[in-house]
Amino acid sequence: MPYIPPEVIEQARQIDLLSYMKAFEPGELVRISGNNYTTRTHDSLKISNGKWMWWSQRIGGYNALDYLIKVKEYSFVEAVETLMGKAAVMPTLTVRPKQEEKPKVLLLPEKSSTTDKITEYLFGRGIDYSIIEYCISKGYIFESLPYHNLVCVGLDENGKARYAAYRATIDRRILGDCSGSDKHYSFRIADSKSNTVHLFECAIDLLSFATFAKISGRDWRQENLVSLAGVYLPKEKIEDSTTPAALVQYLKSKPHIKKIVLHLDNDNTGRRATEALKVILPDSYEVIDDPPLKGKDFNDFLCIQLGITRNKNKERSCERS
Repeated sequence: MPYIPPEVIEQARQIDLLSYMKAFEPGELVRISGNNYTTRTHDSLKISNGKWMWWSQRIGGYNALDYLIKVKEYSFVEAVETLMGKAAVMPTLTVRPKQEEKPKVLLLPEKSSTTDKITEYLFGRGIDYSIIEYCISKGYIFESLPYHNLVCVGLDENGKARYAAYRATIDRRILGDCSGSDKHYSFRIADSKSNTVHLFECAIDLLSFATFAKISGRDWRQENLVSLAGVYLPKEKIEDSTTPAALVQYLKSKPHIKKIVLHLDNDNTGRRATEALKVILPDSYEVIDDPPLKGKDFNDFLCIQLGITRNKNKERSCERS
């Protein structure tokens, strides 16, 4: 493959699809309304607000480079050469200078002076009381105002909150990430010297595993437990998938880790995510698939083992804490 300097590739990525098509494929553009367009060849391909989506094929992108590769099936080199060969005669506004990425500012909800609601909620889902108290004392979880949600916090290496997810403590499942959350620093209890890390989709599953460890007589604080801050969705072609941000950051900060145990869900999404991670993680790690023996996830399994009946409701995400 010919060598292309990184700065040339970066310039190619800055060329948006709409400007490219206006300059070089104007006959393909069909205006729908305002700044929304489709194409004559593919009427399910929509272009809007700097992004494009080919709905019939379920693929999309952010720039002309993505379009040339995914829609016109150019090779990466052909696409870059096509764009940069044309960039010299394109209007200068279509090649935007890369903006410096500003650090995210995490907006945490107000803390309640009590923790009764979150303690009752977690205990009702089988989580051991001493584990709940430990997490509260460490600032890993707290109860928010005014809705008394459970908030699970992810800290960086300096103990600064960088990620937070909220979950309602009422019957309805209302959940989401707090504004400004950085998934590199997901909820975790992972400062053990053990060379093994255990991965989970969410904080509740992580706490359920810790409870299982305590029930089994093991010291759960000697385990490295990391949540992936939600469902991990690999690419359609598994080999092209990227490693979840939470895992990338953790492995970077903990070079002694040698074994990665995957405790992802038993549904199709969890199984596909597991298969993807087994493929893309470097061979230097031993990767083990260890899903819950019963139920959809580890909290299901814990509740089944403890005889707890849960009233599951359809999940609804919203942006409130």
